[in-house]
Amino acid sequence: MDVLSETAALTASLIARRSLTPADEGCQELIANRLQQAGFTNEHLPFGPVKNLWSRRGSKAPLLVFAGHTDVVPSGPEELWTFRPFEPTVKDGFLYGRGAADMKGGLAAMVTAAERFVAASPQHNGSIAFLLTSDEEGPSTDGTVKVMEHLCARMERIDWCIVGEPSSVNTMGDTIKHGRRGSLTGILTVAGTQGHVAYPQLAKNPIHLAAPAVAELCSIAWDSGNATFPATTLQFSNINSGTGADNVIPSALKAVFNLRFSTEISPEKIKQTVETVLEKHQLSWEIDWRLSGKPFLTAPGELTEAVVASVREITGIESELSTTGGTSDGRFIAPTGAQVVELGVVNATIHKVDECVSISQLDDLSAVYERILTKLLS
Repeated sequence: MDVLSETAALTASLIARRSLTPADEGCQELIANRLQQAGFTNEHLPFGPVKNLWSRRGSKAPLLVFAGHTDVVPSGPEELWTFRPFEPTVKDGFLYGRGAADMKGGLAAMVTAAERFVAASPQHNGSIAFLLTSDEEGPSTDGTVKVMEHLCARMERIDWCIVGEPSSVNTMGDTIKHGRRGSLTGILTVAGTQGHVAYPQLAKNPIHLAAPAVAELCSIAWDSGNATFPATTLQFSNINSGTGADNVIPSALKAVFNLRFSTEISPEKIKQTVETVLEKHQLSWEIDWRLSGKPFLTAPGELTEAVVASVREITGIESELSTTGGTSDGRFIAPTGAQVVELGVVNATIHKVDECVSISQLDDLSAVYERILTKLLS
């Protein structure tokens, strides 16, 4: 492999660890050892099969936290990759491998930024911490949410948090997430009566029964969003029915749908609206609701100003503050009162074959993180 910058070299070392969620495969240990050398105190917090790391330098407020995850999604068929997904490879200025962008590159940039900042300012103001988990790409039940419960129980308060998720669209720093929509999933079962397709009068076809309700749910204008959040949307992600035979009316239909919702509507209002539609169509139904997170927003202030200014000074780019996209572990941190933003590399290849990250932009990200530390803790 070519001679790499410190940040790219650490990214490559992390990529080489096959940390399929919820496995960590030594990623946190590698990072913890480097942070310890920089004066951080490490605390390993395993919950269930998940490994978590809380590493802190300093005991005073304000506390700035870098948050991220060491787990990655599966690569899919490896034969589709140009380079093997867990053998980091450099070509034309890009580092390839599963997790390069989501988000081992971000983790490496955080670590090298903290190392340089601490070396230059060993007596810095406030404190710096890292909150890492191997449970972000999975169910997210034993990771950041559990660590936050642990920290809150001992009254350890986060003031500012930077989540290293790949937030950028075209070039590093063009988009900063300062909030996220909520996520609510419904797992719906509609009951029918099984029978022969030649005698429909003796059966109740749950597919036919549910279809008008599904169509109505898809047509609802939930809200119009607002100045910071796009409109709430509903998407069906799975509908399943049938017995495997082409001459049998099935006894049930199962469907999964998800709403990404703004601050203009509550989970309770969504549930009430959905259930009213199901009742209107006189269905025999059951639904299992799963709330992954409520929407959150970090208003313009010290953190957003420091992040936007740092990106501008390092790259010359004027960042856009956005709340679009999926969820992140910021949803577990923001409710404690912390200011939370997400800033990371370009997200064009995340979860895809041939995931990669620009090495020059990775180095820029590390420089931006260091500049943010300087602005807030010097």
